[in-house]
Amino acid sequence: MSTASELQEKGVQLFQQKEYEDAGPVFEQAIAAYQADQQPEMAAEMMVNLGLVRRALGENDAALELMQAALEVFQQSTDRKREAMVLGNMGGVYLALSDKEQAASAYRDAAEIFDALGEKKLHGETLLAIAQMQIGERRIGDAAATYEAGLSELDQLTASQ
Repeated sequence: MSTASELQEKGVQLFQQKEYEDAGPVFEQAIAAYQADQQPEMAAEMMVNLGLVRRALGENDAALELMQAALEVFQQSTDRKREAMVLGNMGGVYLALSDKEQAASAYRDAAEIFDALGEKKLHGETLLAIAQMQIGERRIGDAAATYEAGLSELDQLTASQ
């Protein structure tokens, strides 16, 4: 039997190859293996990965359920970076569900956390996602300002980031 980390690696590889139908069951196995190993944060990370698979397959409600469960684990463990990463992913799922209000809220929350943590790259990328959403809403002035702020964050990266 494969270890949790081997299953994770295999699932990620399948996902990157866009073999989503094959990646899903592997991530499910990784969730179970990490839970058996008493590693709830890693199990939650696999839930996010499985959520991304579900999103890629157009199963957005299932994706959101998985990400919400993972978010609760990260909030309880005070892993702020992973919390923000899940929120950013949830923003994309909300957009796919045409729930722009929830998408904006998730992206804003993620951006605030990344900013507080000094995660410039992730903060900048989240601002760019917000700008894309604003463009879709025809809020060009807001989008331009948000886009500029996001690019500014990405331009200010240090060698360690």
